[in-house]
Amino acid sequence: MTTKPQLKLGSHLVPGLAAVALFVVMAVVFLGASFPNPQGFPEGANITASIGYSMFNLGFGSVDGESMLVAFEIIDLVLVAALAGAVLLARREDTTGQMRTILTDGGRELKQTLFDDEEGDN
Repeated sequence: MTTKPQLKLGSHLVPGLAAVALFVVMAVVFLGASFPNPQGFPEGANITASIGYSMFNLGFGSVDGESMLVAFEIIDLVLVAALAGAVLLARREDTTGQMRTILTDGGRELKQTLFDDEEGDN
């Protein structure tokens, strides 16, 4: 016999409601924002060199741009933090308390250790 799912109300709904509220706020801001008309690049412009010049605000390129050095550094810091976090999450601790890295054998050795599986099969 199947039963109907029941909605459980409580404090665990607060993060979901906060996410929905944030989505609504972001949607209102995005839909209400006015964006300028897109502009193309001039004929024969060296775009790659212009991006490099505008990133460091040198002003030599044929394409005008704002200084992107701050945005570049922020992205750099975020990517370095993500890489460091990935390395920390990839480390495991043995039962002896020593750190060991993720196995490159697809986890067969870890499976044998955890489940005393002599065969190493699925």
